[in-house]
Amino acid sequence: MQTAGDDMVVMTLIARAAELAPEDPALIDVNGQTVSYIELLRRIEQAGSSLRELGISRQDRVAVVLPNGPGMAETFLSVASAATCAPLNPALTADDYEFYLSDLAASGLVVSSDSPPHAAAVAQSLGIQTIHLDDLRRGGSAPLDDPGHNDDLALILHTSGTTSRPKLVPLTHTNLCTSAANVALSLGLGAADMCLNVMPLFHIHGLIGVLLASIQTGASVICTSGYDDETFSHALLSLNPTWYSAVPTIHQSVLKLASSRPELAGASRLRLIRSSSASLAPTLMQDLEATFDLPVIEAYGMTEAAHQMASNPLPPAPRKPGSVGLAAGPEIAIMDDAGGLLAGGAVGEIVIRGDNVTRGYLDHPQANAEAFTKGWFRTGDQGYIDADGYLHISGRLKELINRGGEKIVPREVDEALLSHPAVTQAVAFAVPHASLGEALVAAVVVDADVTEAALRDHAFTHLAAFKVPSQILLVNAIPKGPTGKLQRIGLHEKLAGELRVEYQAPRNDIEELVCELWQEVLDPEQIGVNDNFFGLGGDSLSGVRLVNRIIERFEVHPAVESVFRAPTVAGQAELIEQLLIEQLQ
Repeated sequence: MQTAGDDMVVMTLIARAAELAPEDPALIDVNGQTVSYIELLRRIEQAGSSLRELGISRQDRVAVVLPNGPGMAETFLSVASAATCAPLNPALTADDYEFYLSDLAASGLVVSSDSPPHAAAVAQSLGIQTIHLDDLRRGGSAPLDDPGHNDDLALILHTSGTTSRPKLVPLTHTNLCTSAANVALSLGLGAADMCLNVMPLFHIHGLIGVLLASIQTGASVICTSGYDDETFSHALLSLNPTWYSAVPTIHQSVLKLASSRPELAGASRLRLIRSSSASLAPTLMQDLEATFDLPVIEAYGMTEAAHQMASNPLPPAPRKPGSVGLAAGPEIAIMDDAGGLLAGGAVGEIVIRGDNVTRGYLDHPQANAEAFTKGWFRTGDQGYIDADGYLHISGRLKELINRGGEKIVPREVDEALLSHPAVTQAVAFAVPHASLGEALVAAVVVDADVTEAALRDHAFTHLAAFKVPSQILLVNAIPKGPTGKLQRIGLHEKLAGELRVEYQAPRNDIEELVCELWQEVLDPEQIGVNDNFFGLGGDSLSGVRLVNRIIERFEVHPAVESVFRAPTVAGQAELIEQLLIEQLQ
């Protein structure tokens, strides 16, 4: 819908769709209730008026902590049209919020009754005004005088590099609209398309790769609270989406769901599936294509590029499993350490430049000096471009751990574990994982009698749940490099013996039943009581399925978080036994 020479402004995209098809649905909830484009535009103008009345100007930064759904989608579009939006993960701890809100120098925080209460409490302690979603929607007397210009900031997200301090990535309206147009073009999106969004809307993938890319063409977005089997099945069959975009973890769950419910694939109206934010295994791509009889389009993106950089093309052009495709928006090249561009086929650092790429991190001249070379942004990823122009990623130069699209700074995990008085050394590292791409494990050396369970409980008090290692290995020594430094890269290979768990058979009826439930959810050849759920290929989604089966089998109600806190058969059996005893009292 956007043409050359147009203003590259978020509100312009919405206004254009409202002008051409005012009654067409823009946002849809899982019950099928819709918000039309004309209504969405009206709500955005009302929210902008409310922000102006509260003293929020275009240059101010407004953080948003809301659960996924139509309200979060609408709020992002509203705040980005009136100020600079900074969405934050609702799963963060109070310490996390204190850091992020302070680092942002936020002028306001948008919350709802469904937001975590400690987010508003932290904002209040920092003197940041809290704006309730209902008040934002009410509108004010002050008009939305300035919906933004091309080079105004629309979005700020935190990202993390090789240090423990996240960096601020500022993205302009031009960055966002350019990237949205790139995604829409790659997927051939049109006004008749409808995306089933299962990605978080505090992440660049959901915000741009789904929401804004759809708005770019006047298409519709089904806004869910996130992925679960029941919601996905219901939306697929009753709302008839034409595509969805997700990380490989979710694709793995969709494939398992489709195998248990074959009618889903046959009845769906999906014309494509898109994958991004983590590497997609070629076998998973092929199985999805065979099951749903459609193309699976793998793309490559990052926050600093406002999401998409490369994408495998639609048919009839070839899709190459294991490749992230052709340049799909920015220019892509391969650079050596000295800043020279390499010829095709040569391995080096992937670099990009284009209108979707951030102009640089905020207040971080050293990071900018390292990230930009001769006008090219250095992604920190290693790869090569083949003879057909397809980009292949062969490794990551940075230490970030990519757990199913969630980026984790390992040093932050190290520091949380080291804060336990018994821990003398700690190194968090990645291990290959069937659905997540990478799982997080930590090796620790202790000087006192302490259990893995105690260390995990300690980690939960200092870290968000997705940052807590799935396994904590108690070792006598952590391998060191030639200079005596603890080595993170390759640690999963050096500690392979420690990662293997000696088989121990179930010792009682509850452990036997828990093993059977694991067999249903994970389907491994053999399960022992000391095996780790995540070590056997489990993830947060299969963890939810496991908890549901525990509820059905034992008629107790453990929290989903219990899978993370007690990830072994023995630990979960002990938890179930405690819950059963409590019911009898």
